[in-house]
Amino acid sequence: MSETGTSASAKSAAELADAHSNRWKALAFIALAQLMVVLDATIVNIALPSAQQDLGISDGNRQWVITAYALAFGGLLLFGGRIADLWGRKRTFVTGLIGFAGASAIGGAAQSEAMLLGARALQGAFGALLAPAALSLLAVMFTDAKERAKAFGIYGAIAGGGGAVGLILGGFLTEYLNWRWTFFVNIPFAIIAALGAYFVIREPAGGRNRSPLDIPGVILSTLGLVSLVYGFTRAESNGWSDSTTIGLFVASAVLLAAFVFTESKVKAPLLPLRVITERNRGGVYLSLGLAIIAMFGLFLFLTYYLQIVKGYSPVKTGFAFLPMIAGMITGSTQIGARLMTRVPPRLLMAPGFALAALGMLLLTQMEINSSYAGLLLPAQLLLGLGMGTAFMPAMSLATYGVQPKDAGVASAMVNTSQQVGGAIGTALLNTIAASATTSYIKDHIAGATSKPQQQLVQLQGMVNGYTNAIWFAVGILVVAATIAATLVNTGRPDMSAASGAGDGVEDEVKVPVIAH
Repeated sequence: MSETGTSASAKSAAELADAHSNRWKALAFIALAQLMVVLDATIVNIALPSAQQDLGISDGNRQWVITAYALAFGGLLLFGGRIADLWGRKRTFVTGLIGFAGASAIGGAAQSEAMLLGARALQGAFGALLAPAALSLLAVMFTDAKERAKAFGIYGAIAGGGGAVGLILGGFLTEYLNWRWTFFVNIPFAIIAALGAYFVIREPAGGRNRSPLDIPGVILSTLGLVSLVYGFTRAESNGWSDSTTIGLFVASAVLLAAFVFTESKVKAPLLPLRVITERNRGGVYLSLGLAIIAMFGLFLFLTYYLQIVKGYSPVKTGFAFLPMIAGMITGSTQIGARLMTRVPPRLLMAPGFALAALGMLLLTQMEINSSYAGLLLPAQLLLGLGMGTAFMPAMSLATYGVQPKDAGVASAMVNTSQQVGGAIGTALLNTIAASATTSYIKDHIAGATSKPQQQLVQLQGMVNGYTNAIWFAVGILVVAATIAATLVNTGRPDMSAASGAGDGVEDEVKVPVIAH
């Protein structure tokens, strides 16, 4: 071997060792960025009434503060995942963080409705770059089965519990500072994560997908997902029979069907169908999406119940969600991560979703005077434990065994199933709750002769609506558990086949062999 070849080989080995030794530091910055994105999904909800009043946003337009973000994020996720594969995950990740910080600064400084809505759309667009890049970095950096379990345990806990943390932080910032700080708080998160990622992350070589960009696929998937998310958002405010709502669903079905057809024909597809047709990954995407439907609905109802029915302040409401966060962290890091290398994923996912369904079942017994310690606390603990236990192997399995060049789009599919699930959950369960509330009040208001009695009927109607919708959430989680048990059939990782940080081969990555 020539001296030049030996030198190059030594340099390559040194770079690989450097990437391998830095991966735990890198995880800290990836986790920080993920926490920022998940926080943002709920932190703005608490600040919305203050921002609406300050900027003079009408009741009809206030939903766009949430919707502008959801449409940009949900519609561009697959494109963002493909950009990460094409451009490099580290570069995409850092760009997404800088862009998200800039958009947050604009949102915090907004002087008009248009400026705020534009900032929210920009946040969603940069979030769609950031989220798939973060998850795919983990997928290509942690390939040893035991280390992968720990890394995804931490990531899963943040992905699951970050939304509830957002409620606490949002309550504090809104109550003690003002709504603008729910935007400004993202800036230090983003700067620290971007600087850390730039200096610490060493992306394994050979994972780029340099195929030309599938422009028809980008257009069809973006328009199809935007139509789908907006359809559910509109259904919540305008009803399911609204002609525009129906038109959006029809357009979404046509566009997404055309997208699948296009992907089966083009040479370099945006979303290679092998990513979603593989039985285990398909099962993960489907069961995760269903579980998120239930979770988003629950966050909404518990927030309303605690603030309107029980009279909790925003800060107290945020703290009331702490048992769920504790349960998620415990389920993800202590149960999921420890057992993932010992048992098949379905034996964690199916029981996890079933345990969450049991927690949700307890909440169907909710009444106006229900005890927090006697009902809400145990229900949240069961929900958190179940979701944390299930999320952790699901997040890992969703990107497990994919070719490095597909890691970005496989990660984007995880985020897409969560985003679409969240849109469906908020719209579907809120509609069910509103319908049940209206029906209850109509049937009982005649017997309420005094104002206090009428107010009591109103509150009873609200709680009745929440419990009706929660019954549907229980059913959805049972379906998620069934899908996980039947579709996810891979065995536990074979520990003897685990490898390090990657080998630089273009079309395959050394991952632990799955034992069937």
